[in-house]
Parts: sequence; structure tokens; C-alpha cells
Amino acid sequence: MVKIDLRRICLMICFAAMMLAAWPSNVCSTGPSAMLAERFHEGIDPGAYWVSEKLDGVRALWDGKQLRFRSGQAVAAPDWFLAGLPQQALDGELWIGRRRFEELVGVVRRQVPDDTGWRRVSYMIFDLPDHPGSFTDRLAAMEGVVGDADLPWLQVVRQQRVLDRKALRDLFDHVVAGGGEGLMLHRADAQRTAGRSDALLKYVPWLDDEARVVAHVPGKGKYLGMLGALEVEAPDGRRFRIGTGFSDLQRRQPPAIGTTITYRYRELTRKGQPRFPSFLRERVLP
Repeated sequence: MVKIDLRRICLMICFAAMMLAAWPSNVCSTGPSAMLAERFHEGIDPGAYWVSEKLDGVRALWDGKQLRFRSGQAVAAPDWFLAGLPQQALDGELWIGRRRFEELVGVVRRQVPDDTGWRRVSYMIFDLPDHPGSFTDRLAAMEGVVGDADLPWLQVVRQQRVLDRKALRDLFDHVVAGGGEGLMLHRADAQRTAGRSDALLKYVPWLDDEARVVAHVPGKGKYLGMLGALEVEAPDGRRFRIGTGFSDLQRRQPPAIGTTITYRYRELTRKGQPRFPSFLRERVLP
């Protein structure tokens, strides 16, 4: 008779569940994997990079047949939106315009496409996942691919070079003053690599990151009966609370427990906690 060690089986199940929970969120179940940005700092020479505006959109990867969010879930876009896309992989953002993120989310999250809403959406391309060349090579190829497709809603994100840090700072100030989120920098000579890489940098007024909601902290005073703060957990297990950045509607209907949210903060304390964290948005990807 075989003796079953229930304790050992339970431990194995728990370990498997932990491994699944820790699986990187940037890995799509199918199709190309996303390249993720490091942060720009003043010690970096911007002359080695192509520079573009950081679009306030929703990341979307096209594998030649299916458009997917960064998580791997299919985007429910209309057939006409997808019909003319090229048969090669594309990486970009679904975008409507500056300061119109909430409007965009209301369109792209629908499981039944809103045709009128999608007429306002552009697919802004900033990379070719399967191209083996440098970013400069990929940029030239992107222009050709998008030109051949000849679709009004398929565009290449405008890239430019800057001479030095002052020119980068001037461009940054101009974009932010106009309602943009900041800048993205692609190293001109770098090949594409999946995951986080210093070949791709983001330059934004605030630092930002993601965390998972683990609890709702009740409000007090004018927020009695509403959300006071979110208790969240970072991917490395750090827990902290976010009590600002919410609208009254979000305090009445806060992000659900288990949801991933994006927050902003000024810097990390010596203990590794974000200083002055502020809620930005619920992450669109499931």
C-alpha cells in the first residue's frame, strides 16, 4: 500500500502557486514580449538615443494575426481596425491624445467593440519585435511598414535626436507643459531585448510603478463611508498605503482587491518605501 504524504503534497501545491504568482507580467501568453524601460538619470548622454514623447496610452502588441495587451489578453478591436495591419509583429500604444486616457480606456476595454469610439483611436508604433537590427534600423523599417500599410490609424511615433542634456531638458519641459507625460529614449545602436533594459529609458516628472491592491482602508471625516487609502503590495513584497490621487467616484468605487494599479512617487526612502505615493490609475491589463 502506497503511503501518501499529504503535508508534502500541500507544500508542493503552495510552492507551485507562488511560482505562478511571481511569473513576470510582461510575458505575453502568445506573441511578442514587451520591452520595458529603465529610468533616465542625469549621468546618461542623451546624444546616443532617439527621443520621443511618452504617450498616455495603452500598450498593445500585434503578432501578425492578433492584437494583445501586454498581459497577453486579446484586444477586442473592430475587424476593420485589424484588417490592414501587416503580417509582422508590431509594438506600440493605442492612443487618442494627450490627457484622454480615461476616454481611451472606455473604448478599448469593451468586449463588444464600439465602432464610433475606435474611429478616434490610433495605433502608434514604436518598435518591431522581430527585427534583428539596431533601433535606428528598426525605425527605418517601421516607416516602410507603416507606409506600405497606408492606414490612417496606423502611425509611427515621431522620433528625434537631441545634442545634449540641455536640449533634452528643453524638449522635456515643452512636452510636459503641453500636457504630455514625458519622454522615451531608445538607444540608437541597441537591438531589441524582451524585459527591462537600459536600451529603453523613460524620462518623467515623477517616478511611477505598479502594485497590487491587498486591502481597502476605510475613510474618516469627509471620507467616512468611502475609501480612505489603498493598502498595496509591490512585486518584491513591500507593503504600503496610498491615500491620495483619488477622485470622489474612485473613493466610492475603489479598485478591487487583487487589481494592479499604477502609482506615482517622488523617490524611495532609505528603507525602500515610496515617498509621497499617489494613485494614478488602475492598470488596464487584467
